[in-house]
Amino acid sequence: MRKGTPQIAVVRRSLALLDEVVADQRGLTEIARDLGIPLSTAYRQVATLVAEGYLVRSANGQHTAGHRLLRLLGRVDEKQMIANVAGPALHRLAARVGAIVQLGTLDNEMVTYRIKTGQGAGRLFTKVGMQMEAYCTAIGKVLLAELSDRELDAYLSNGPFVPLTERTIVGPQHLREELAKVRGDGYAVDDGEAAERLFCLAVPVRSAVSQIQAAVSISRSNRLTAKDRADVLELLHETAAEIEYTLAGMEFPARPIN
Repeated sequence: MRKGTPQIAVVRRSLALLDEVVADQRGLTEIARDLGIPLSTAYRQVATLVAEGYLVRSANGQHTAGHRLLRLLGRVDEKQMIANVAGPALHRLAARVGAIVQLGTLDNEMVTYRIKTGQGAGRLFTKVGMQMEAYCTAIGKVLLAELSDRELDAYLSNGPFVPLTERTIVGPQHLREELAKVRGDGYAVDDGEAAERLFCLAVPVRSAVSQIQAAVSISRSNRLTAKDRADVLELLHETAAEIEYTLAGMEFPARPIN
């Protein structure tokens, strides 16, 4: 017997069929063959999905998403879904590093904090649900770096930005260069830019379709040495990867024991 709760094979095949029919406009005969489903069974499954409103027959004889599937998708908040999935991994990371760990998303050009955990979390000014300017935070820089050129131009056109400390990057061109570095490095640094004596590192979290929808950060009250920074970044990237595996419905591979 496999480890964990046994799965229902017929449900798994029906969901695979639904996924293929919506995503791929091949004929049902070809889809059924590739999935290993008898053609007669595939026809009955599609007919049931049509009757229940999850599929609708289009003018060209193929099928597309029906009203019930679209309504279901409309209820999904992908960013909050990432936060819901990320919680256990972030709690473990916070306990491991003995620091504050946060997850945020970009909403209307502001960082929305969706998870905050770890030693000293209650003393940090951020709160779950709070929004903060993106340009001065490590999480915000990661998410701004993902913007298209047009979106970034529009964002930077609102500068110069308000300095929160003497280290805050306020010039649009300076910020553009900083975000280009973030994109190349794969992580961002907040070196006392959002608050005095607050230092953060952040890395991106990709959704199931490989879009950067969130970022995870570690916050400390002191700067890190080069070695400590490398160690923290390794843990951050590992945690982000674990979240991404979970979002994709995959088991995160265990680290080898040295």
